[in-house]
Amino acid sequence: AAALCSLAAMRSGAGLATLAVPESLHDLMEVKLTEVMTRPVAETRSRTLSRKGARQVLEMSGGFDAVALGPGLSTEKETVKAVRELVSGLEQPLVLDADGLNAFTGDAGALTERKAPLVVTPHPGEMSRLTGEDPGRLQADRLGTAGSAAVSWGAVVVLKGAGTVVAEPGGAVRIATTGNPGMASAGMGDVLTGCIAAMLAQGAEPFDAAALGVHLHGLAADILAGRRGTVGMMAMDVVMSLPLAILAVKGSTER
Repeated sequence: AAALCSLAAMRSGAGLATLAVPESLHDLMEVKLTEVMTRPVAETRSRTLSRKGARQVLEMSGGFDAVALGPGLSTEKETVKAVRELVSGLEQPLVLDADGLNAFTGDAGALTERKAPLVVTPHPGEMSRLTGEDPGRLQADRLGTAGSAAVSWGAVVVLKGAGTVVAEPGGAVRIATTGNPGMASAGMGDVLTGCIAAMLAQGAEPFDAAALGVHLHGLAADILAGRRGTVGMMAMDVVMSLPLAILAVKGSTER
C-alpha cells in the first residue's frame, strides 16, 4: 500500500517522494522502490510505526510540501497514537486515508483540531466507522454525507465509490465523471491518495487537488480500459497510466 501510494505520487508529477517506513522494512522497500526515496523510522515490536517514529517524521517533515498518511500503517495501539500525533503536528497539507482514518474511529471530531489543510479519503466502510452511521444510510445520500462531514470536520472530504464525491467545508461539491468497474480491485485507494498528495505538493488548493486527483485517477483507469478492458485491471496498471491521463487533460485544456 505504501509503495503504491508513493509511486502514484511520482507518476502524478511529484518531483521527489520520500517514504518513511518502519526500520525493519526499510531494506525491503529499498529493493522494491527505485525512484522513491526511503527513510527508516522507529517501530513497535509489531514492526509498525511507533510514537518515536512519528516524532522522527515530524522532525524531517519540514523539507516536504505535502504529506500522505495511512496506507499500510495498521491499527496497532501505539501506531494509532502515533497517527493522531502526526495529524495534529504536521504543518503541511495532509491526505489522510486507510488506517490513518481508522485511527479516528468513533472520534472524528478530533480532526477539527488540525490547523493545516486536510483531505480525507474514506470509502463507505471507513466513513461508517468515523461517523457511527449505517453504511447503507450513508450511501443513500452520498452528497449529504460528504457535505456534512466536510463542514463538521473542516476538511475536504473525498467519499470514494462509483461517482466519487468531493466536498469542501464551504459547501461546494464535485462529483467524479471518470472511472469504471475495473477499479474495484485492491490498492486503488492507495493510488488515489498518492495522486492527491502530488497535486497538493504542486501547489493546488486542497479542494482542487482532491477533485483533480480523483479525475486523473479515474481517467487513467478509463484509458487503460479502452486499451485492455476492465478485467484484470490492477492498481499498478493505473499508476503507470497516470502520466497519460495528465497528458490527456493538458491536451483538452490547450485546444
